Amino acid sequence: MMRSMFAAVSGLRNHQTMMDTLASNISNVNTFGFKAQRTSFKDSLYQNLSGAGAPVPPSIGGTNPRQVGLGMSLNSIDTLMTQGNAQSTGVVTDMMIQGDGFFRVAAAGSTFGGAGGNDQTAGGELYTRAGNFSFDSAGHLVTTKGQYVLGTVAATGNVGRLQVDPATTAAVNVDASGGVTAIDTAGVATPIGTLSLAKFANAPGLERAGDNLWRASNNSGAAVVGIPGGAAGHGSVVPGALEMSNVDLALEFTNMIIAQRGFQANGRAITTSDEMLNELVNLKR
Repeated sequence: MMRSMFAAVSGLRNHQTMMDTLASNISNVNTFGFKAQRTSFKDSLYQNLSGAGAPVPPSIGGTNPRQVGLGMSLNSIDTLMTQGNAQSTGVVTDMMIQGDGFFRVAAAGSTFGGAGGNDQTAGGELYTRAGNFSFDSAGHLVTTKGQYVLGTVAATGNVGRLQVDPATTAAVNVDASGGVTAIDTAGVATPIGTLSLAKFANAPGLERAGDNLWRASNNSGAAVVGIPGGAAGHGSVVPGALEMSNVDLALEFTNMIIAQRGFQANGRAITTSDEMLNELVNLKR
C-alpha cells in the first residue's frame, strides 16, 4: 500500500507541473510573439514480480511477465512554434514575421564601432518573435527593453544596429524584405540597413531567456542568418502588424480540466490507500 501511495504522489506532483504550464500559457495569452508550451508524461519504474515464462511444448504455454508500476514522471515540456495570429497596428516600427525565423537582438555587453559606430564588434545575440520595436532618442531601433535590433548596416555592409538621424528623419519605411529606409523632411529616402532574421534546425530547442527573448542551445542548432523572404527560407516581415500569442484558450481550458481530474484521481488513490492501511493497522484491537 505504501507503493500505491508513492505512485499516486508522483501523479500529484507531475499534474501540478502540467497545471503550472497551463497557467503560464493562459497568463501569456496576450503576450506578443509568445509560444505556448505542452507537457507530456511517461510511466516510471516497474517492480518485477515474475519474469516471462517460455512455452514448454506440448504440455504448457508461455506466461507473460508480472510487473507493478511505480508511478509516472515528466517526459517533456515542449514548445509549440506555430504561427500566431496577426494584429494590425498601423505603427511602422511594429513588425511581425510571417513564416520561420526570429529577429536578432544584441545581447547585454555588446560593443559597437566601425564607420558610424554601429557595427557590432563584440558580444552575442538573442532572438525574439515580438516585433514591437521603436527608435530611441539616438535614432537606434530597439526593443521595449532598449536592446538593439540587429541587421545589416547599409553604410558598411556589416552586422550592427540600425540608426536613423532623429534630427532630419520625418518618416521611416520598412518593406517585406526587411529594408529600412529613412525619409527626411525634404522627402529624400536614405537606406539605413536591412533587418536580418535567424532560423534554426530545431527551433523548439531554443531556451527561453525572459522578456520575450530566446537563446540558442545545444539542441537548437546554430543560427542560420538570412534576409526576410530570401532563398534560405526565412519568413517575410510584415510592417505595421504584430504577431499575437499562439495560445489556444479553448485547448488550454480543456487541458486544465484534464489536469484537475488527474490531480483529483491521484489524490483519491492516496486517500484510498490510507484507508486500507488504517484497516490493516486496526485489525488487532
